[in-house]
Amino acid sequence: MIHLQKPQLLQMLEKSLRKSLPESLKAYGTIFHMYHGNPFNLKALVDKWPDFNTVIVCPQEQEMTDDFDHYTNTYQIYSKDPKKCQEFLATSDIINWKQHLQIQSTQCSLDEVIQNLASAKSVKVKRTQCLLYMMPNTAKKLVPLLLETMNFSPQPVRPKAINQEMFKCSSLDVVHAALVNKFWHFGGNEKSQRFIERCIRSFPSFCLLGPEGSPVSWSLMDHTGELRMGGTVPEYRDQGLISYIVCIQNEALDKLGFPLYNHTDKANKIVQKMSHTLHHVPMPCDWNQWNCVPL
Repeated sequence: MIHLQKPQLLQMLEKSLRKSLPESLKAYGTIFHMYHGNPFNLKALVDKWPDFNTVIVCPQEQEMTDDFDHYTNTYQIYSKDPKKCQEFLATSDIINWKQHLQIQSTQCSLDEVIQNLASAKSVKVKRTQCLLYMMPNTAKKLVPLLLETMNFSPQPVRPKAINQEMFKCSSLDVVHAALVNKFWHFGGNEKSQRFIERCIRSFPSFCLLGPEGSPVSWSLMDHTGELRMGGTVPEYRDQGLISYIVCIQNEALDKLGFPLYNHTDKANKIVQKMSHTLHHVPMPCDWNQWNCVPL
């Protein structure tokens, strides 16, 4: 196990992972933001260097003090060879299987690896598999050959106009975390709210304030660079507000050079329709998350 700490090594890893996109997307996005500040205090580990097979990104040990906080105890994994990945993880103590944790990857091939490892460690696993999208400009920059194969040339879309007198563009404040947490599919608890608070403090966020001065629609990003936790309060839905926010967010973050991507549930036809309308590019690989709980 080798811990890559120097900025130049992280930059080398970022460039190497870029060659394996989109299958390396979750790890790539995380390394990108580690190289540009590392606000979540993460560490990047490889089995060997520079000719690595497996990359694992996770928090520093001092961050993972709550055994029940799987939002913090999260690992991003990319591997060129799943079989060797399993051998590597089985003989190392990188993953603390005694904790409640999450493993995230954009590689379906890691499912068998994680299931086998969890079984050997007496850990219960719940897998969530979702659709994965890249934003148009990100796809053009990072996966141009994939776009050629798909015969797809997406163009960024301007959002429909909204009532500028009723809604005001703004950013989220930490005090808004409870509202975001209430409507986040993966949230709704104290630990998820702490995670959201940290995301709001660490990364750019975007929202629309309603007539009462509180957020009615919002979107923010997590430590992997993924655009997540977007939502609209029920009384303001079906007005195109989240589409407007996503467009504003994409435009602003694209200027910062961020790789932009997101996921949605396979059953969420509303978000899928929005993604199609906004020319988000569907990826040939899935977004995967494995929630692991020791028995």
